[in-house]
Amino acid sequence: MGTIYYGGTIYTMKEVEETVEAVFVEDGIIQDIGEREALINTYMDRIDKEYNLEGAIMYPGFVDSHLHIIGHGEKLLRIDLSTMKSAEEVLEALARKVVELEEDEWLIADGWNENQWNDPRIIHKSELDAITEKHPIMLTRICRHAIIVNSKALELANITVATEDPQGGKIVRDETGESTGYLLDQAQEIVKGIIPPISETRLQQTVKVAVEDLLSLGLVGGHSEDLAYYGGFDRTLRAYHQVLPATYKFRAHLLVHHLVFEDMLAQGLRYGDGGEYTTLGAMKLFSDGALGGRTAWLSEAYADDPNNYGINIHTTEYLEKLFQQARKYQHPIAVHAIGDQAVEEIVRCINKYPLNNGLRDRIIHAQIMNEILLEKLTKSTAMIDVQPSFVASDFPWVKERLGEARANQSYPWKTYLDRGIVCAGGSDAPIEEVNPLLGIQAAVTRRSNIDGQVYGEEQRLSVFEAIGLYTKGSAAIINHEDDRGLIKNGFVADFTILDQDLFQHDPDLFHEVNVKATIVDGQVMYERK
Repeated sequence: MGTIYYGGTIYTMKEVEETVEAVFVEDGIIQDIGEREALINTYMDRIDKEYNLEGAIMYPGFVDSHLHIIGHGEKLLRIDLSTMKSAEEVLEALARKVVELEEDEWLIADGWNENQWNDPRIIHKSELDAITEKHPIMLTRICRHAIIVNSKALELANITVATEDPQGGKIVRDETGESTGYLLDQAQEIVKGIIPPISETRLQQTVKVAVEDLLSLGLVGGHSEDLAYYGGFDRTLRAYHQVLPATYKFRAHLLVHHLVFEDMLAQGLRYGDGGEYTTLGAMKLFSDGALGGRTAWLSEAYADDPNNYGINIHTTEYLEKLFQQARKYQHPIAVHAIGDQAVEEIVRCINKYPLNNGLRDRIIHAQIMNEILLEKLTKSTAMIDVQPSFVASDFPWVKERLGEARANQSYPWKTYLDRGIVCAGGSDAPIEEVNPLLGIQAAVTRRSNIDGQVYGEEQRLSVFEAIGLYTKGSAAIINHEDDRGLIKNGFVADFTILDQDLFQHDPDLFHEVNVKATIVDGQVMYERK
């Protein structure tokens, strides 16, 4: 038996502002759309429920195409440094927290961002040592490509003057060769590798807390990369299975980090396996770092650091080896690549090792661009995960990193779409706020959260294009454009219901719109009271 939805504005997202009066859903699938009276007459023997939207606005379910679900849960459960405005505020919060710790417990906090501080600087390990010499401390930067640790953590990780920088990473040192406590990209793993894993009960709780929050924000699913952490592939996937769909229905598409790719194969699993709500996705690689910490790999040096081109996480030989490993099993690849040199290297590998089974490779971020590379990207088969909120949080300081000319060529979401490149929209939470309405707002307005100015006005998306990133785009990038992302016969009954019409609302005020309900598989997973 099924449910008919009616009583509001229902956008199909098939064409600009196309609406229908009612939708009939049965067994989690959209059976028909059209006029309410006609649907009732046709399916009266199969309708046992009615859902009156009461004037609300219904869209295909929003999906975040790139986030870290467990990381988002950790942010909700830990000290959140992302809104703090100075190093001193961070240190004061840590000092308050340290008195609550048990013996030998780590003090871990996430989200510091010196670019939004009144006095931008990097906290030194000595400042953390002043808070505690007994407990190891680790602070993760907003981009997750840098950490700051105290001397206790360095001691436990055996990082000394003699420790060499790992490939794809850097141990920042003072004039004597001692670590300052600031570790970039792969150097982070030396410390992260010794942190005791959280318990399975705590891991399940973290997934549950994250999914509850995502559903409350109108998200019916998310593409995440967590399986190489938290105790490994088996343990982390098991935590997801304990929550989804037993507690909630939420479509988690789980990328598989190359370090646990063999663990997946050992279980006889491949792309698309794992269950409808815990589906295994592409092999995940990191090609470079992040712009904020000047580790994104650029073709030209940083404007504010002329001898620095960023960091390539892997050598060319090892990167090709990973592509070959994935292609042996006809597995798609999802690559973090922010800098234009990183994107160039990935496009080269995609062309050299093409995928011939119809599945899609994706480049995650592709923020820094140049015209020559854009031509190569357009001719490739790659799809792109864009994070519109990066425009709002990175400008204007990105101009310091890149210079005016390169900054004006970058974050070119509109150009990608106009060139026919399929793009999906995500947040990269917990790096940015996970609320999809903030991402849609940033895509349409390109207004900085820092100075309120609009950057790259010609790259602004229409409301239809911006919503499409989180509906049609997120479906297409995982080969589900034929059954997800639209309100259409035969598609899954996943809906995001808002109290305002985004097509009629001021885009600068999208952040004020409320989620009234989130429907997954035809079932209410969240309803605003």
